[in-house]
Amino acid sequence: MLNKERMIAEFSELVAIDSPSFVERELANALKCKLTDIGFQVIEDDAGKYYGSDCGNIYGFLEGELEGEPLLFSSHMDTVAPAIGKKAILHPDGRITSAGDTVLGADDVAGIVSILEAVRSLREEGAPHRSIEVLFPIAEEPYAKGSKAFDYSQLKSKEAYVLDLDGKVGQAAYTAPSILSFCATIKGKAAHAGFAPEDGIHSIAIAAKAVAAMKLGRIDGTTTVNIGKISGGTASNIVPESCKVEGELRSFRHERALELLQEIKALFEQEAGRAGASLEWEEAVNCVAFETGTNGIIAGRYREACEKAGIRAEFVKTLGGSDCNSFSAHGISGLVLSNAMNKVHSCEEYTETQELIRSARIVRNIMISRI
Repeated sequence: MLNKERMIAEFSELVAIDSPSFVERELANALKCKLTDIGFQVIEDDAGKYYGSDCGNIYGFLEGELEGEPLLFSSHMDTVAPAIGKKAILHPDGRITSAGDTVLGADDVAGIVSILEAVRSLREEGAPHRSIEVLFPIAEEPYAKGSKAFDYSQLKSKEAYVLDLDGKVGQAAYTAPSILSFCATIKGKAAHAGFAPEDGIHSIAIAAKAVAAMKLGRIDGTTTVNIGKISGGTASNIVPESCKVEGELRSFRHERALELLQEIKALFEQEAGRAGASLEWEEAVNCVAFETGTNGIIAGRYREACEKAGIRAEFVKTLGGSDCNSFSAHGISGLVLSNAMNKVHSCEEYTETQELIRSARIVRNIMISRI
């Protein structure tokens, strides 16, 4: 049986551990101990050295009794800011919040405790289960950096269940977008804005024309574009020599994302060329889109697990990236499961005790699946 009180206590314990991206050492140590106590073989990789972080990804393997390939379960260790001094406050109605001055950290501690409690309950009962692999990556929030650096030759699983989706438990994202970022730096010419403005090349004006020519927001049913940051100039009486524009685009179609990125670059090149300026361009593919069929074995296993828990399975799209994008890029298909976290990335983030139990129940049912 799932132990509600233990799960709430463990949630509160782990939330209280500060774990901003690239500073997950204390949480990693706690999880290594917990996994070892349950019976997992545990390995910490060297992803931390790759990024200059204080720890690596935590991987665990637990041999099962049921036939079939191992199943992978994953939740990330890091939290977004403000994340220092988090504390879980349990309210009489079962809702758990922070004190209001930090995020709660249910993203993604709620997923971690769902996985731990599901396995513990099976071990305590002596219930047969599939072989289980767990991966708790570092630095998921800055575009899944931890899982990108993982050595996938260690994994035996071909399917993954990533607990990292906000919303009602029972939902599972079967597709997620490619996420591309870009930085366009216009290099103009400085001049005195009062005495000789005609001698300058106004980088901010050039950047503004390029941005004005772009279509921002929801481009179509599969794609979004955003400019998130503009910086430039040194003083109000100087024609600005340099202006930097940073943005990103997301699309469920990877090729569409790549095409659109080049269109955006061409706009900046065009405006810079017209004014006699130059363009410095940087781009990055942060996540590659994936789609897992809703009629396949992975969705079928999830649907059955929900039904056994008395929960309606619902397959949804998400415009957020996760470690599941990294898994897919390495040939591991999966779903991103809602795991009792709400209003994430804000100080209003919360979870609910009953939803935590529902999440763990689904995970447990997947682990004992005979499909």
